[in-house]
Amino acid sequence: MKSTAPASRIIRLPYQAPWDWQQFHDHFALRSLAGVECLSPRRYARSVRVGEDSGWFSVEPVDDCAELELRLHLPAAHAEALTARVRKMFDLDSNPAHVAEHLGDDDILGPLLLQAPGLRLPTAFDPFEQAVRAIVGQQVTVKAAVTIVGRLVQRLGETLPGEVEGQPTRLFPTPEALAEADLAGIGMPGKRVETLQRFSAACASGALELHVDDGAEDLVKRLCALPGIGPWTAEYVALRAFGDPDAFPAADLGLLKSPVWGTTGISARELQRRAEAWRPWRAYAAVYLWHAYSQAGRTGG
Repeated sequence: MKSTAPASRIIRLPYQAPWDWQQFHDHFALRSLAGVECLSPRRYARSVRVGEDSGWFSVEPVDDCAELELRLHLPAAHAEALTARVRKMFDLDSNPAHVAEHLGDDDILGPLLLQAPGLRLPTAFDPFEQAVRAIVGQQVTVKAAVTIVGRLVQRLGETLPGEVEGQPTRLFPTPEALAEADLAGIGMPGKRVETLQRFSAACASGALELHVDDGAEDLVKRLCALPGIGPWTAEYVALRAFGDPDAFPAADLGLLKSPVWGTTGISARELQRRAEAWRPWRAYAAVYLWHAYSQAGRTGG
């Protein structure tokens, strides 16, 4: 692993308003991994591994301007690829008007769009990391999952060189490190540990490639072929790891218990049926249902 020079490269990232920094801040506040990510009220930073190079970047909103400021602390050769990944991470290329045009007339979603126009789809920087989070997060709360993934980082993540204030200090563990590690006492049931290490080994060997080049449904099928990974995990990875606009984990508790369904909630089968009308923007529908869930004082999505 090569270290990087401390000098930073500044890039402005324009977007089409509305776009809400607070939505992303709240998202990261629930999920930030100590060492890998640093969050303050007006700044997000995280560590990055690109091939043999490692470093970090930070993002902050620009006042009175529809732009984010990206600071890259990595070799300049990676700037173009990293800029594209950060734009995807913060969903800067979507057009909120297109989403609102399709979902705004829906009886359930219409009022939610009026209350919070322009919500975006936060997407993970690293698909492997997000898939690990999803596997760890099976049948546990977001907080519990973050705690366990944090232990993985502390046990297996490499130290990031440099001592700049506000800089991340560790890299997320590699597939090879997770596949080969002794995870005794990490805080997960044995079968979930097996699932995580089987998945990591498949990624490390190249037997499983994390991409949506052939569509999100293809990725979901390939993930579900692995023992221990079901539709919720696979759909969640398609949504959060790749920002697929139509991915929809219908069995997600936050979606089923969103207050829009009243005190009794809704069944996964019924939600799946209703969501057909939301294609091809079902992931954005999920964002709004999760937002309503969080506004009611719960955490999900």
